[in-house]
Formats: sequence, C-alpha cells, structure tokens
Amino acid sequence: MISKIERIIAFRYLKPKKKEGFLKIISIFSFTGIALGVAILIIVMSVMNGFRTNLINKILGFNPHIIVKPYDKKINKENLKNLDFLSNEITRAVFTFNGQAILLSKDSTTGILVRSYIDDDISKIDLIKNGIIEGSLNSFDKNTIAIGKDMAISLDLMVGDEITLMSTSNLQTPFGSLPLQEKFKISSIFSTGFGEFDFNVIFMPFNNASSLFELSDLDINLEIFLHRPDAAEKVKKDVQKIFYNDYVYSWADLNKSFFGALKVERNVMFIILTLIIIVAAFNIISGLTILVKNKTREIAILRTLGLSQNSIAKIFFLTGFTIGLLATITGVIFGILFSYYIEEIRVLITSIFNIQLFPEEIYFFSQMPSEINIPYILIISFFSLLITFLATIFPSLSAAKLNPIDALKYE
Repeated sequence: MISKIERIIAFRYLKPKKKEGFLKIISIFSFTGIALGVAILIIVMSVMNGFRTNLINKILGFNPHIIVKPYDKKINKENLKNLDFLSNEITRAVFTFNGQAILLSKDSTTGILVRSYIDDDISKIDLIKNGIIEGSLNSFDKNTIAIGKDMAISLDLMVGDEITLMSTSNLQTPFGSLPLQEKFKISSIFSTGFGEFDFNVIFMPFNNASSLFELSDLDINLEIFLHRPDAAEKVKKDVQKIFYNDYVYSWADLNKSFFGALKVERNVMFIILTLIIIVAAFNIISGLTILVKNKTREIAILRTLGLSQNSIAKIFFLTGFTIGLLATITGVIFGILFSYYIEEIRVLITSIFNIQLFPEEIYFFSQMPSEINIPYILIISFFSLLITFLATIFPSLSAAKLNPIDALKYE
C-alpha cells in the first residue's frame, strides 16, 4: 500500500520548480507521447475493424454464405428437403445464375457481372431492397434490369433508358458465329454504398438470363444464406454431406487470402504503433532519472527522517506511473471521440483543404468506416500501463538505493 505521505511527496514531484524547466518539458513530452500513441492506436484499430466489418457486410449482402456448384450433373433439387435439419442455421436457399456480359449504351461499352434468381426474388436482398434510389422493384420483369448508382453515373444512364447486353454465348448464322445480344430497359437504380458492386453488377429476370446466355442445368448454382455468416465453415460440412456429388464452398473460402491479409495488416499496425508508446516511456525513464538527480538532497533528508527504501521507490514509481496513467486515460478519451466522429472530421478536412480523403474508387466505401471495439481499447490501455510500469521500475529502484550519507557528503 502507498501511504498518505508517499502520495503527497509524489504528487509534489509532478510539479517541477521553475529552475527545473527542462524536467517539465520532458514530462510534457512523456505525457503527450503516450496519449498520442494510445489515441492513434485506438483510431487505427477502430478504422480497420470498421473497414473489415463493413466489407464483410457488403460482400455478404450480395454474395451467398455457402455455394453449391454442379460438377458434371445438375444439382438434385430433391436434396433440398434434407436441409430441413439445418433450418435453424439457414435463412434461405435459392437457385441462381452468375455470368459475364458486355453492356452497350450510347457511346459506351463496359464489362459487367449479371446476377439472376430463378424465382426472381431480388426483393429479398436487403442491400437492394433498401438501396433503391430511383425507379422501383415492382417493375422488375421481362426485358428489364436493375443497375448500380456508380454504373448509372459513369455511363450517363437513368430509369427508362434502353441498353444492349452482349453475352458470351454465340448465335450461329450463315456469316459465322455472332454473340447473342438483347435490348433491356432500366427499371431501377440501386446504391449499396460499395462502389465495386454499384459499378459492376446488374440484376435481370431469370427468363431473360436463360435466353441471353443459353443456360443449361450445369450453369445453375444453389446459394445458401445463413443466420450467422461466421458459422459458414461448420454448416458447409453438413451441406457437403447432402450434396456429395457437387462442389461446395463458402464465402470464407473465396475471400480467405484477402481477410487473412487484413488480419496480418491489423496486427502489424498494432505492433508498429505500440512503438510510439515505448518511445514515450523512455522519456519517463529520462525524466525520473533527472528527477532523482535533482532530488538527491531531499531523498537523503527523507531517509534520515525515517522513510524506508521501499517508500522512496514507491514515491518515484507513483510519480512516473501517474504520468502514464493520466496520459493513457487522455489518449483513450481522445481516441474514442475521434473514432466516433471520424466521418464528420473527414468531411471537415476535405472541405477546408479541398483534398480527397478516403476516395471511394480505391476503398470501395462512400464513408469512412469506424467500429469502436471495447476489448481492443482494454488491450491497448493494458499495454500502455504495462509499458509505463516497466519504465518506472529502474529509476525508482535507483532512487531507493541512494545512500543518504553519500548524498549529504558534498552538500
């Protein structure tokens, strides 16, 4: 335990005298360094967690959690009945088609990804249903398509415009093989907030996709959506047992390397930014060492008055640790506030300096993502206090070992 007299002396040492101005500067640098290190760590971890979470939500908003793809035979629809025992895990299972095509409009040509559902239940996709900004899904029927906002802006398209789609299938004519083409009318425009999808993906009714791509049974996939996407690997094993003649894979299989890279990057950033706190902790060591040097006479007097070596060590330990504790608390508060209002700060900086921060075409999102993770904040705070604790041990022990006779000898 720390006694009252030890606390009084320690807190007095936190306020250097006028002639100890250099010591005050070191204390300020120590405090500022630790606070900034903690704040930057929290901000970076919040942004990276938010980026990962938003990216997963966007990807899984379009893409299924488990995909069953046929090998050399069509998928046996009778096997769907065997999925009933997984009803508590599966939200829906639909047959779909995904294909590539070329979109021709006015003077523009671009490659696109075509998605189509056999039951034409596009309205069940929350990202689309809640993201319609023009038109309506009620008019999504024969020879109509739904396109993304970024594609509409890039190609100068709007609801009611007519475009031509060219598929990868060929039509045999007396003049040779020609790619199949059909005209479609834009019935709606959606915005998901994920630029990659809004620019490259269109939806069309299955009957049109079937004729445009001359689909066979081997082109039809079964897409399974789960209540908990994190359970995809577990459910995939059960699905594989049912569809043993087909190829079964999950969203995690498709994005394993990407999300693995995100995890490694997050861990590396944590290690690198922790060095800021370590450097600031060295300032605490320097400050306490100078403080011990300046207080040599006072330490000797305190020892002669009866304070033990442990009391002296606790006084200087409390002085250094208080700086680290207050800096950590300040850094946590600043980091949380900055992370919470990071989008408003981004907009403010963009408007003041007229620079583009976090461009959507590179990072896929229209807003700066941020997710404040309490466990990460606790881990960061723990490491900050641990580093501060270790930094104060050596100068505190040095002060305790000071011999009062030698200290007063030359006074």
